[in-house]
Amino acid sequence: MILEYDLQFFAADGPGGEKTEPATEKKKTDARKEGQVAKSKEIENAFSLMAAFLVLRFYTSVLATRILGMFPLVYDDIPTYIKNYGGRINENDITGLLIQVLGELMITLLPIFLIFFVVSFTCDVAQVKWHPTAKPLQPKGSKLNPISGFKKIFSKNSLIELLKAILKIFIIAWVAYSYIKKNAAGFFLLYDMSLQQGIANTCSLLISMGLRISIAYLLIAFADYAYQKWKFNDDLKMTKQEVKDEYKQQEGDPQIKGKIRQRMMQASRRRMMQDIPKADVVITNPTHYAVAIMYDGDKYEAPIVLAKGCDYLAQKIKEVAAENNVEMVENVPLARMLYNNVEVGELVPPELYASVAEVLAFVYHLKGKA
Repeated sequence: MILEYDLQFFAADGPGGEKTEPATEKKKTDARKEGQVAKSKEIENAFSLMAAFLVLRFYTSVLATRILGMFPLVYDDIPTYIKNYGGRINENDITGLLIQVLGELMITLLPIFLIFFVVSFTCDVAQVKWHPTAKPLQPKGSKLNPISGFKKIFSKNSLIELLKAILKIFIIAWVAYSYIKKNAAGFFLLYDMSLQQGIANTCSLLISMGLRISIAYLLIAFADYAYQKWKFNDDLKMTKQEVKDEYKQQEGDPQIKGKIRQRMMQASRRRMMQDIPKADVVITNPTHYAVAIMYDGDKYEAPIVLAKGCDYLAQKIKEVAAENNVEMVENVPLARMLYNNVEVGELVPPELYASVAEVLAFVYHLKGKA
């Protein structure tokens, strides 16, 4: 019995084999357009947490003063409202008062909101640069697939995220425990303080502990960002076949391009051979080089190279020249200079005028031309 099998079944990661090649710039650009970037949420969370404790340290007094200042705004006018309306408060006055209080509260909290917005925006831009896209918000059927969702729950990535969460909790708990243990004596002194002093001292201790936790969290965030960067590049890796296919899409099939280039060269050679009869002279290095020169003072400022070739092509040029009675002059150094420095269709450069002029004068003398 003959068993049929597909060797591709044993290939890793699909038809192209194992993904060992780094992602090309095109694939990175396409991934970015789809909203796939190397980004760590922990960076934003860590800086936001630090910003929160810094706000508490430097803005708490202002915040408390403004909030306490709202109480007179509310309670000082209540007797006036009751007096004006015979022992009861008008609904319109209450609505206006509530709007006024909310306005004051929003003005008080606005700097905090702005700080958090700036921190969040800066963290995102610093990680992925400014390139907004709505692709991640577009609905996709794959996101509603229960099988795909089940696989994500038990995937390697989910396990890593769980380990990261456990590590974060452990480090943060250790930093908090170490700080509380070190400053335990300060908490026992609260019994001998007034209420206001106790609140101020407790807030100071909590803020200091929070800043230390933020710094520890920041170290975790930077490590997570390095991991996300590595994971992003690893996920984008390509197989050798994918790299070849992408190259074909961008540059075209190399075999087809080679055939096109070959045909263009053949067409160029045919035109070159057709122009040889117009030449005044073919300058040769007896066996290796041949360069056909024409001079027409009415059209060109200097002699022009109509054709050139090496080895086999040089022999063909000489054969065509012989068939059309074009003079051939042997000049080894001049033939080399022209072949290496002047392309077909270009004028002879000024530094070779004298040498070419001598050859043309010799040929014109042979043909009886002036």
